[in-house]
Amino acid sequence: MTLPFDGAISRYFQEGAPPEIRTAIKTGGKDDILTNSYPYREEMKGKDYERQMATLQIELARMQASIRASGQRLIVIFEGRDAAGKGGTIKAATENMNPRQAYVVALPKPTDRESQQWYFQRYVDWFPAKGEIALYDRSWYNRAMIEHVFGFCTPEDRMKFFRQLPEFEQMIADEGIVFLKIWLEVGRAEQLRRFLAREADLLKQWKLSKIDVDGLGKWDDYCAVIDETMQTTSFSYAPWTVILSDDKKRARIAALQTILGAVDYAGKDMAAIGTPDSAICGGPALRKPDR
Repeated sequence: MTLPFDGAISRYFQEGAPPEIRTAIKTGGKDDILTNSYPYREEMKGKDYERQMATLQIELARMQASIRASGQRLIVIFEGRDAAGKGGTIKAATENMNPRQAYVVALPKPTDRESQQWYFQRYVDWFPAKGEIALYDRSWYNRAMIEHVFGFCTPEDRMKFFRQLPEFEQMIADEGIVFLKIWLEVGRAEQLRRFLAREADLLKQWKLSKIDVDGLGKWDDYCAVIDETMQTTSFSYAPWTVILSDDKKRARIAALQTILGAVDYAGKDMAAIGTPDSAICGGPALRKPDR
């Protein structure tokens, strides 16, 4: 089988990855957690996950029905490193939602025309109308992190972004839109393990991009810009929720609980929803990335 990008990910694993990362991947079992700072050593059991997820799916259906009837609007942005679990978490959230009122926004590279517009404009175009839910698979925070690390924007463009951002997100809150910012934090060894699995799976190779490959050696650069962004953009009216996502099952449960907990809807059952696990879900201080 031909590997994408000429096997660049496998080559990085063998030749470029820090020795401790290679060792963690080689010695870790299928269900083992590879990040030492993660509070659990094994993934959540499948039966426990399925039981909780079934309950949360019912609550999500109630939430969507209430949002549609009341005219509420909900925006959730999902951010995180590549392979942090954004797509899978969004899929879990929308699995039983009516796609006419709940949609995923995953924007490609800006067109020539879009690159000449106000930076936030193409994201605003996808904001929900009354009764709708918009879930962003990456968002305007590309400018703060990815674009900066790869030199896709100028320092001046990035500083303008940070100047305009507080008022932009304040306007979202003032408009009465329920607005959530979720950051999924994955450890370095787990991220690389997921990349290797994608590289070897013909059905998942499409998930890999040149950005993934080029970013393999930029872990520390990403850490710096993520730290800066978390510290400066977690506003009282638009705070960050950080979820440690080495265990995808626990992360998905915590993300759905976070969303359900933030929305006031008819028939809401807090006993059924439960409280997000504070060991893996909290504010920006929860991040303890591998250095």
